[in-house]
Amino acid sequence: MAVDRRARGASVEAAAHAHLKKAGLVDVAANANYRGGELDLVMLDRSGRGEPTLVFVEVRYRRDPRFGGGAASVDAGKRRKLVHAAQMFLLAHREYANAACRFDVVEADGDPAAPRLNWLRDAFRADDI
Repeated sequence: MAVDRRARGASVEAAAHAHLKKAGLVDVAANANYRGGELDLVMLDRSGRGEPTLVFVEVRYRRDPRFGGGAASVDAGKRRKLVHAAQMFLLAHREYANAACRFDVVEADGDPAAPRLNWLRDAFRADDI
């Protein structure tokens, strides 16, 4: 069961990653683990004016969205963990210390091999916690 869950998660994350790359985001890191939290994807968004934005992406899969979408599962506790992990990432990667940052969520549902994706840019802010 744990292997199936891990494989499903990897498949959904790969689909989300491909979607974001196709939209122009650039890879920085994946599955970055820190005490107290993990960052699924860290990417750069160069679409804005000026300096690129460092994007921390949480990928959430729900087999059936009728029971609450993926974004709904990113509750206050999960947001705190993500913000903490992002802070640890920034401490470890000083080259991004002055970068603008954003927290996005990619909701996925349906078939894990070809999920439907909904990208929520700026899903929450660190100062909302």
